[in-house]
Amino acid sequence: MYNNAPPKKLVVMIHLFGIQYSEEVRKAGLKEVVAAAGLSHHLQAELNKGVNLGEYVIVRDPWKSRS
Repeated sequence: MYNNAPPKKLVVMIHLFGIQYSEEVRKAGLKEVVAAAGLSHHLQAELNKGVNLGEYVIVRDPWKSRS
C-alpha cells in the first residue's frame, strides 16, 4: 500500500493499512511491522493511528458507487 499510494496520499494509505490489519499489527508489534516494511521509524506514529482506528472504522470499496 505504501509503494502504490496515490500522489499525496501516502500517510492516508499508512492509516488504511493500520485499519485493515490492526489485529495483525498488534500481534506483531508496531516497531516490528515498520522495520519489516523498511519504513522510517517516524511513520510508526501514523501506523499507530490507523491501528487505533481499526476497531471503529469499516473500510469501503472505493470503486463502488456512492449512491
